Amino acid sequence: MTRLRKTVPIVPDNEIFSFCVEGAMLGKNPKVVSCGFISIEKPTFHRQYSKKQMASIQDISVSAAINLLSAFLFLVAFAMLRLQPFNDRVYFPKWYLKGIRSSPTHSGAFVNKFVNLDFRTYIRIFNWMPEALKMPELELIDHAGLDSAVYIRIYLLGLKIFIPITILSFVVLVPVNCTDGKLEKSKDLMFSDIDKLSISNVTPGSQRFWAHLVMFYVFTFWICYALYKEYQIIASLRLRFLASEHRRPDQFTVLVRNVPPDPDESVSEHVEHFFCVNHPDHYLTHQVVYNANKLAKLVAEMKSLQNHFNYYQNKYDRNPAKRPTTRTGLWGLWGDKVDAIEFYATKIEELVKEEAIEREKVISNPQAIMPAAFVSLRTRWGAAVCAQTQQSCDPTIWLTEWAPEPRDVYWTNLAIPYVELSIRRLIMAVSLFFLTFFFMIPIAFVQSLANIEGIEKVLPFLKTLIEKKVVKSVIQGFLPGIALKIFLILLPTILMTMSKIEGFTSLSSLEWRSAGKYHLFILVNVFFGSIITGAAFEQLNAFINESATEIPKTVGVSIPMKATFFITYIMVDGWAGIAGEILRLVPLIMFHLKNAFLVKTEQDREEAMDAGSIGFASSEPRIQLYFLLGFVYAAVTPFLLPFIVIFFGLSYMVFRHQIINVYDQKYESAAAFWPDVHRRLIIGMIISQLLVMGLLSTKGAKYATQLLIILPVLTIWFHLFCKGRFESAFKKFPLQEAMVKDTLERATEPNFNLRNYLEDAYVHPVFKGGDFERPAAIDEEENNPLVPTKRALSRRSTPGESRYDSEPGSEAGS
Repeated sequence: MTRLRKTVPIVPDNEIFSFCVEGAMLGKNPKVVSCGFISIEKPTFHRQYSKKQMASIQDISVSAAINLLSAFLFLVAFAMLRLQPFNDRVYFPKWYLKGIRSSPTHSGAFVNKFVNLDFRTYIRIFNWMPEALKMPELELIDHAGLDSAVYIRIYLLGLKIFIPITILSFVVLVPVNCTDGKLEKSKDLMFSDIDKLSISNVTPGSQRFWAHLVMFYVFTFWICYALYKEYQIIASLRLRFLASEHRRPDQFTVLVRNVPPDPDESVSEHVEHFFCVNHPDHYLTHQVVYNANKLAKLVAEMKSLQNHFNYYQNKYDRNPAKRPTTRTGLWGLWGDKVDAIEFYATKIEELVKEEAIEREKVISNPQAIMPAAFVSLRTRWGAAVCAQTQQSCDPTIWLTEWAPEPRDVYWTNLAIPYVELSIRRLIMAVSLFFLTFFFMIPIAFVQSLANIEGIEKVLPFLKTLIEKKVVKSVIQGFLPGIALKIFLILLPTILMTMSKIEGFTSLSSLEWRSAGKYHLFILVNVFFGSIITGAAFEQLNAFINESATEIPKTVGVSIPMKATFFITYIMVDGWAGIAGEILRLVPLIMFHLKNAFLVKTEQDREEAMDAGSIGFASSEPRIQLYFLLGFVYAAVTPFLLPFIVIFFGLSYMVFRHQIINVYDQKYESAAAFWPDVHRRLIIGMIISQLLVMGLLSTKGAKYATQLLIILPVLTIWFHLFCKGRFESAFKKFPLQEAMVKDTLERATEPNFNLRNYLEDAYVHPVFKGGDFERPAAIDEEENNPLVPTKRALSRRSTPGESRYDSEPGSEAGS
């Protein structure tokens, strides 16, 4: 065994560490162990960097200038375009959908219908900014819903957390870091100006690390305090919203899954009998779930054909002298030329017959009825009891949950058999693992090319151009961030498709599950994948063989090195990207293309007006990345924090404007997603604590591990405390509140016909206004309603003695 003691200069991404190495030579592959400064334990996690890869203050300044200019140009373009009448439906669609706005404001010449000629309005092109901040929160909730208002509060929470942390970091930690001068004393090391402000500039073993340790405790307690207050406020807003909310069908309805088969009764009869027996005072009506997916496609096709027919019929009515024509090929662009009105009339007639056959098949075929139903009860109290209790001795059948509101229902997945759901979710879980891990390979490839050495290697003839100072600054300060952002564009769509395959039955649950997948993906690939270098298989092998206690050290060592990369990513994604959000360039182009080539009727114009929505599945995990970066770098590289503060401030203003004027949410969950947001923030805190603990332990602060290990424990305790204190408000509906609303409603509207109100609420959209199987009405005056049953023994569904048992042929009830 050979003992080594050697000082080695290392050239990482953004900073260089000189460290004392003492290890044991084991064959050809020594394991390197730190004796006090820093350890890089396996070659897998370390890559040599040349000076030309290091981003300096100048590079960051160039990137900041590019992104600030891009953001400013986006905002100016938006301010100009929003004033033009022909863009009104793109930038103010919410007011059109509310019926408050029917046409853009204009007067005078014909050209004013398209271009705003009032030059006085251009003087105040940025007045949308204060206007976006003026609307009070309660008014915003009434206008856009609680989901939108709470989503905005996530950005406000970011400002509350990081503005004080940024001030403290620059007042305390930056002076501590920059006055040590450890990097300047090491003349054989290469470093950037940013490194002088980071923890890398503190001499290993220095007492200055006490400042970082104390401040990290202060940051953690401040974050916990802010999270607690925010959870408290949002829980209060949710309870107030539910108490003041107007009558909605989902308040009285539960979704029943896994209805057990019965040889003598249909699903509808079985559901009715079960609830009449077990909820005799509260059962009102129900609607079984049909597998009408094929019929829904035919109805959508019929709608499209009818729209084309109306267009050509209107065109002919305006000019009877000329019959309109079209071509039989795709989109009417090729094929034989035929009379358009006759062509579409014939296709509609054929489709009507096909639709009628399919409709009859769905209604009459028992196999088309799924073992699920929407059951409506007479009171909110009854619905709350039903949704929040176990209905049968067998916990796998008669599963009840709150029904999503009608517009939130994802009808396609209601037709998936319950047993199949478990198989689907297992397959998707495995697929998510492989997608998350193997996506590291293309990301690592793209990132390897998105730097000067990578470009020179692939395109050597550009070396002379790249070596120029300005070009070099642009590449190092801008290209890595934009490359990663472009590479992730399609990921949200892929993850949403996976969630749909898993079989979730509401749009809200699809978005929440997709958000969870995207958060995991960003955590593994964008955060850890950007920090840890090496091929994907090498990383997996290293982590498998790595001691669990050494992983935080290995990753923590790389944290300071990647500060400049994350700064460039924040500027690209969080500055220019957010400013691009308000410009709505893609919806703008698509609206005018549709208006020019595809809009045939006023209905087409309404559909071309894409209001969009928040996009919780992709936007919320992105916010979590910025929280995580702030948590990690607050005590490591405080220079990164102002970039995050700018992101949260700009996002708060932009999304507030979008929610007021643009977005039309597809559903309202009353902020039911907040526990997931809180849990992900806690995960980010714990990750930051472990990484900082690992980093400080490699910097000779031997007391760091013992003192910082308390923080993850306290953070987990804090999460459990908040979970027990507030989460029930997001998972359950208080019976007391339900009774209060029911009592007030009976007093103020004693003659309200709830049955008529709920009758068609949960009918599949393809049956709206049509004929379908409806359950027989139960006499409102009957105290103990019974339903006739065809079964030999009603005790099959009602264990034990029951005075509500129905004998064969019983005529009781109606």
